[in-house]
Amino acid sequence: MTLSDVAQVRALLDLSAAEAAEPLDLKVGSVTLRVLCGAPALRDELAEYFKEARATVARADITVHVTEGQSIDPAPLWRLWAREPGKQGRKDEIHDLADGRLIHKARTGVTFLQSPALLVAFGPVSANANQVVNFINTQVLNRAQREGWQICHAAAVTRAGRSLAIAGLSGGGKSTSVLRMMDIAGMQFMTNDRLLCQVTATGADGLGIPKHPRINPGTILGNDRLQGMLSEARKTELRNMAPDALWTLEEKHDLIIPDIYGPGRITYAAPLTDFWVLNWERDVDKVTMIEQVDLATRPDLLGAIMKSPGPFYQAADGAFLRDSAVPEPEGYLAALAHVRVQEVTGRVDFDSIANLGRDLFDA
Repeated sequence: MTLSDVAQVRALLDLSAAEAAEPLDLKVGSVTLRVLCGAPALRDELAEYFKEARATVARADITVHVTEGQSIDPAPLWRLWAREPGKQGRKDEIHDLADGRLIHKARTGVTFLQSPALLVAFGPVSANANQVVNFINTQVLNRAQREGWQICHAAAVTRAGRSLAIAGLSGGGKSTSVLRMMDIAGMQFMTNDRLLCQVTATGADGLGIPKHPRINPGTILGNDRLQGMLSEARKTELRNMAPDALWTLEEKHDLIIPDIYGPGRITYAAPLTDFWVLNWERDVDKVTMIEQVDLATRPDLLGAIMKSPGPFYQAADGAFLRDSAVPEPEGYLAALAHVRVQEVTGRVDFDSIANLGRDLFDA
């Protein structure tokens, strides 16, 4: 099927249930959103998930429609979106329109309309709430990037005017490290995997998104506060696994920050002062160390920070990215020019990184 513009897609969808639903309003930094969800149970689930971002909004910057159980039949001519190096399997498929883009999740069947005129998530959305959450958060990322922010592949926490972002290769321990920082009194969670940054006259601003950590069992087993997230039987099975197998095990669990750490432990916007890049190794006999670096001379570390916006990003001029596009280092170097960037080397040691974090925030 050939679809040429957003108007054609809009004519194929029934958004009446979404438009009649009670609005779910959110505020992330200075960005305001209104979610219109036509599936009541899913709306309740989203309201609970985003409870720390709930706000009273007179006029939202962004409106997202969510509608259950619809599809485009026959399907458009999909084109596979190439995944990042090291990623396997078919994930996103796209169909470009004159004024927007359709993005289809190959594994679940959820489809998204991304355009300046209309934003819609449709298909089996109730069974895939996490993908709806990601779509809503994508709109925050898109708006900020159009205003000059850079998107970083990093987690972050903040306390009393100091914020620490942590990046590393996938599976390198950034989420586990940030959660250890949350044990420090007064610490607030900013973001788990996507951090926006922008240079200011004297430093930089950081902006997170309302996405709770999705963590693997190894992170849970290594943190006493998280033990209740797994059954005793499952913890026993995991403890009997070989360390290498446990480290690489992909078994995601949603960690809802207020449920574990209590209310008031999230803030999305704060000055960004420090950035750590994890370049440590497992099973080496080296002390965990931290040293300041110049990102301009360390493209390897900068590569761990940079993140492609992916198939959903639409620039201010309406253009979408191609899957061959790569982030430009110059924007990141400018955004982080006044941020102290340090490299963490030696062996993977989460007790050591927690102590380094305490030293940083207590200084």
